Formats: sequence, structure tokens, C-alpha cells
Amino acid sequence: MNIVALSRELELPAFEKGSVWLAGAGPGDPGLITVLGLHALKRADVVLYDALVNEALLKLVRPGAELVYAGKRAGVKSCRQSDISRTLVSLARKGKRVLRLKGGDPFVFGRGAEEALTLAEAGIPFRIVPGVTAGIGGLACANIPVTHRDTNHAVTFVTGHGADGKLPDLDWSAIARGAPTLVFYMAKGFAGEIAAKLIDAGRHADEPAAVVSNASLPSQEVRVTTLSKLGEAAAETATPAMLVIGENVNLRGALAQPGTKQYSSLSPLASLKNTA
Repeated sequence: MNIVALSRELELPAFEKGSVWLAGAGPGDPGLITVLGLHALKRADVVLYDALVNEALLKLVRPGAELVYAGKRAGVKSCRQSDISRTLVSLARKGKRVLRLKGGDPFVFGRGAEEALTLAEAGIPFRIVPGVTAGIGGLACANIPVTHRDTNHAVTFVTGHGADGKLPDLDWSAIARGAPTLVFYMAKGFAGEIAAKLIDAGRHADEPAAVVSNASLPSQEVRVTTLSKLGEAAAETATPAMLVIGENVNLRGALAQPGTKQYSSLSPLASLKNTA
């Protein structure tokens, strides 16, 4: 079944002219985009895409659709958020079907809420299309579950990168006590500082920790370490990367044993390209 037939079968909503859809593309593997996200990708007139969106997805746009790079990467000169938001409004007012395609989920440290607020203030119709966030899906691809009933009943997601490019001023005592499992986005450069703050706040220095880079991609790398050595492990890891701290890191070994089903980076989307 091709994507057009699938859209009809599922009775997916129409992508109206003059509207904006804010969609998540998932953590990296193109196969992890949602059906609704793919539906939007095949109907958009203009796609504004982020740096972490897999290029394979961009090949699936309909003929004549315009692709506009609107990425933001730490440490790299990139598009200003205010300019991106204004562009969304301007294109929608021209009657375009505008897709804002973001890595992960647009509402999880993705500035999607800022863009949605701008659209709301401008009176532009919009739809949020959730995506698979890296802190859940990406860690799953690394065989690290964010929850397990024997180890944790709570998980805390934290951004390690503020709007000013620095480590946010957080209540580290509350974060250290808040949940057994901690997941940090965009925190590679501050891994050592984060570890020190958490240890000072009461977390154990020898607590299991891991750095996961290029989650869900063939180039995925997982470095398992301890909290006290998290900075060293992060320094040796490529970007983009996540940090995860807690006993669940130890489950990776059992889940990755020979004979168990391993995550495959092969995507089914290639077959949809020629049939949609």
C-alpha cells in the first residue's frame, strides 16, 4: 500500500493551503517518522527542515515542493529563531502548505512551542504532529530503556543547552533527587560540569551512565561509563549526543546479548518513494 492509499485508509486530515504543520521527524532513522508526518511531507508546498532531519526524508517530497534549510546547531552559525518563525507566517499568508520538519519531537526541546505561539498570534492555522523524541526512541535504539518497573518509576528530561548557549541555571539538588533516571539533551559539551553538579547534589560517583551519539543511525555509538567519568566519555563521542544516567544503563548489556533482536537502521521508506 502506498502512502496516498494509506492516508485515505487512515482518514488522515487534509493539509490545507495557508496552514503550517509542525512535525517531528524522529531521532534520525527515516523509518521513525510517523505516518502523519510522512503524509504532511508528501503534500507540503514548502518544507523548512532542521539540521538533524535525515536527508532521505527530503527525497520523498512531492515534485515541485520547495526545500528550505532552517537548522540550528550548537556552536555553528545558523538561522535565527525569530527569522524562522516570521518565514512560517509569511509563507502561510501566501497560501502555501508549509511543513516545519524538526528532528525528534517539535515540543521536546525543539522550539516548536515558540513557533506555534508565533503562528497563533498571527492567526495562522497550524497543526502539531508529534514525533519520536531522541530521549525515548533514541535510547531504545541503544538498548537503554528509560523506564523499568524494577529500577525506576520516574524519569527526568533536561536540556543541557540554554538559549544563551550555556548550561542552564537549574536546581541541581531537585534534579538529583527527582528521578532515578536522568536524560540530558544537547549536553555533550557540559557533561563533566553536569556530572560534578549531580555528584555534589548527592548522586553516586560510580552510578552507571552512558553517552549515546547519532542515535538510531548506522553510525550510532554508545559509551557506557560512570557518572564521575561522564565528561571524559562525552569528549570522545561525536555529536549529536545524549547523556543518560541511572541503573537502566546496566540493562543494555542483557538486551544486547547475541540471539536477541537488535535494532535495524534499515528503513521501509525507500519502497514508498516510487509508489506514492
